[in-house]
Amino acid sequence: MSGSRESTSFASLRGQLQDAAAAFAGGPDALEGILLGMVDDVDRAVREPLEIFPVCHHSPASALAMARRLREKQPKVVYLELCEDMAPLLTELRNCRLPVAVQAFAGDVDGFPADWAPLSVVAPVTEASAEYQAIAYALDTPGVELVLVDRSADHVFQWDRRGEQAQEGAEPPQETEAALHGEAVGVEIGDLRPRFAELEEHLLRHGKVRHWSEWWHQYVEVPLGDSDHDTYRQVMFLIGSLFRRLAPGEGSRLRVDEDRERYMWTRMREHLAASGTDPEDCLYVCGAFHAASRVEEFGVRGGSGTFTISPRTATTWQYGLIPSSHAAIEAQFGLAAGSVSIAATEWAKGLKRTRVKPYVLEGQAGKKKSAAKKTAVVPAPASADATDKLSGFLRRPPVLDGLDEAELLGWSVDIVRAARRNGYLASTADAIAVFETSILLAGMRDRAKPTPYDFQDAAVTCIEKDSVPGRRDVRRLVEIMMGGDRIGQVGYDSLPPLARDVYDRLAPLELRLEQRGVRRALLDMASRPQLRACSDVLWMLRRLLPQGAARPIMGERRLGERSIQESWDLALGTHQRALIELGYEGVSLEQVLEQRLRRDAYGPQATTATVLAAVEDTLLYLGGRRLADELGTHALKVLAAERSVDGAPEVLRRVRALLAYYRTSEPVLPAWIESFVKTGYAHYCTLLPTAFRDEDATVGQVAAMLGFLFSMESLALSLGCDRNQLELAVAQSHPEDPSKTALLWAAQVQLGTLSRAELRARCDELLDNPLVVPSYPRYLSGFVHALEPVPGLADVVVEAVSNAFGRLPDTVLLPWLPLLITTLRSGAADLAPLMVREAGRIFPGRLAELDAWTPLWRVPETDPFAVRPVAAVPRGAALLAAHPAACDAVAGLLGCDDGWARPDAPAPSGVGLLAAHPAACDAVAGLLGCDDGWAATAGPAPSGCAALTTRHPETARSLEHLLIST
Repeated sequence: MSGSRESTSFASLRGQLQDAAAAFAGGPDALEGILLGMVDDVDRAVREPLEIFPVCHHSPASALAMARRLREKQPKVVYLELCEDMAPLLTELRNCRLPVAVQAFAGDVDGFPADWAPLSVVAPVTEASAEYQAIAYALDTPGVELVLVDRSADHVFQWDRRGEQAQEGAEPPQETEAALHGEAVGVEIGDLRPRFAELEEHLLRHGKVRHWSEWWHQYVEVPLGDSDHDTYRQVMFLIGSLFRRLAPGEGSRLRVDEDRERYMWTRMREHLAASGTDPEDCLYVCGAFHAASRVEEFGVRGGSGTFTISPRTATTWQYGLIPSSHAAIEAQFGLAAGSVSIAATEWAKGLKRTRVKPYVLEGQAGKKKSAAKKTAVVPAPASADATDKLSGFLRRPPVLDGLDEAELLGWSVDIVRAARRNGYLASTADAIAVFETSILLAGMRDRAKPTPYDFQDAAVTCIEKDSVPGRRDVRRLVEIMMGGDRIGQVGYDSLPPLARDVYDRLAPLELRLEQRGVRRALLDMASRPQLRACSDVLWMLRRLLPQGAARPIMGERRLGERSIQESWDLALGTHQRALIELGYEGVSLEQVLEQRLRRDAYGPQATTATVLAAVEDTLLYLGGRRLADELGTHALKVLAAERSVDGAPEVLRRVRALLAYYRTSEPVLPAWIESFVKTGYAHYCTLLPTAFRDEDATVGQVAAMLGFLFSMESLALSLGCDRNQLELAVAQSHPEDPSKTALLWAAQVQLGTLSRAELRARCDELLDNPLVVPSYPRYLSGFVHALEPVPGLADVVVEAVSNAFGRLPDTVLLPWLPLLITTLRSGAADLAPLMVREAGRIFPGRLAELDAWTPLWRVPETDPFAVRPVAAVPRGAALLAAHPAACDAVAGLLGCDDGWARPDAPAPSGVGLLAAHPAACDAVAGLLGCDDGWAATAGPAPSGCAALTTRHPETARSLEHLLIST
């Protein structure tokens, strides 16, 4: 209290506290210092020329006192404890349905650690809050200026470099409504809670309550609800001073609080000096904890020049409004569940009881037009020294409100009705039990009137017997009945351009997407082609927004495929916060999606599979070749820099899909994917021997490498790759793991260095060796994985499994049968159907055929190229006799006029036909290299080409048969 005269207003209270301290402690000690210091803090705050109005966060008593004081004082300037850079957003509150939160958001940081991004600060606003009353009064009253004096959002993180953004005591939100604020840092306007754990425990135990919200409601809210202005201020100053003086040590949080107070008083003095406003015409709205400040800068006459406000960083901040809810506020600030809903109910009851007219922003959604500025109120005179109201308040016994039986009966009936709707077997007897138990609990806690918390405990005791039949328990039902978890909504005019663009582009769906809940959208692009644009927007929203915001029921989007009919479940109103934060990243969905794809592809943790996934998403949602080619080129660099094979299965799957898409939709393959195949072929050939020996590389990853090499081999060889590189890589591979050994054998079969017979012989050797039989399932796992690069070995895999089951005795087979099943299920579940399909083709389809069935691998092999004897039967004889006219016409066409031969005559050898057409015979002889000419004969007709019949008898005979059949 340096530099200030001591007031005599609280002299009597000081004397009483000194006597009390002496009686309790036996003389002057720390207790006397704390008690007298609290009175000094109250005296100092009361005598400040600039009126300080202490508030508690979302307190109905504070809101009522604020509304009354604003109408009495009519201040010209209202200083509010809120981030100063959020001021332009406050006018947008009139377009929203409360509760909402004012948000500052930064996606890209400059001056902060990169792992902190994105940065987000929120300040929730509800109807039952003193800050909303001040905002509504200042914005709708002509000539009144609203000045935000708290640190900026940038300074919130500047002063918190140790990453202490998490609120102490706050539990992570579990429900969707509780997660509306996300991971944002909350700005508490009027944070008033003991920071001394022992003090809070003492208050809760002696107050016979369960949590802090209940204690505050019982011992502060109710007594201050109808108190006058001076009493309210002095009590709030006293509570703030108590919690401040009992705060633990000079910790980091206390230093930040003091810096905030210095910041706010510095800004207020700067504004007063610049505007020339009289401090008597101003009102400073802040938390009671900060109202009892002891920093040197406190007051309009406080010290100056000792505190320097640091400049902001180069981080670009964006501002907007996001929907909030009672549950989100409770989860973020560590309040008891349902406390904000109960506060809203108490606010409505207080307005009705005190007949105070609250301030409401003009045009506020769901509210009537405010008449505040039409009321002529004479400002109340301000006194330099307020009279002592604390002595009377502290001496006064608690006012016991009479039991409101009608209200309690209504609660009891309503909770039973709600319980029956949610599956509880509740009846009228339960309503009576809840009524009586509420009164009993209130009496046990020294209360004449049951509070909502007493009623909640009574309902849980009487209705929720053993289990919860539905989704909600009785405690949650009471919270809903008391006011429910009200969820705010940001109006269309206050949305960022991206969100408005989304609603405009989805307008053809003719759905009220701004409302909460799920809306079913049916898109028939065949009859309404204009809906294709809506489909594109929905697929991008599905990619960008959280799960559930846009969920496809029917229809899909794959590379090269587009649905003609789609069905969607849309919940954009429920996920409005996520849609608004998209607007902080860009002005259109396409821009945001492109930025995110680039961030994923060029991030420090990006892998080849990640980049290829970005390429696929580019083709699916954005179309065009520019970005896809750019990201594909970047995938080459990432692949060349990788030294592990962890992402090989995903790379193989995505490259196959991209190749299939480009081959069917483009005339030629893009240059980047050809280069990717060449680079990947050489890359995986280089890593193959190491991967076979590496214990960290799984058999599935090695199989994916071989799958890439074998499936892309034809394309890679056509682009200039050398197959010898693959052969050398396989030859240099010497695995020790059984599954990788089987995989290597399959690769050798594919390359031709190992025959199928040799592979079968090796499998038989494994079964004959009793030392190897326990690890045989791992060999089988390798064979099954080999179906990825070598699908033609499916019959060999089926044979290997069948031989094991046929040859091994039950004493050997049964112990490793569970290992076989678990190995195949965990490592090759996607390849097992191929083996099952091959088994279905090989094995008989009926049980009766199994006894006479011989496995294909036991059937003696035959040479498929061996010459089979041809039966010497006349071909076409019956056809010639049945249709002689056709044969005569062909004979006449060829110049054969010898007529039909007798039945007992030998078949013509074709010599006559060769003699009739010597040029044809000479041409065939020249083609076969026979230049000996015609042989001399004694007969009138030549006997044929001597060289032809001598060197190529089979060809000559075939030619004769061909000519005869013709």
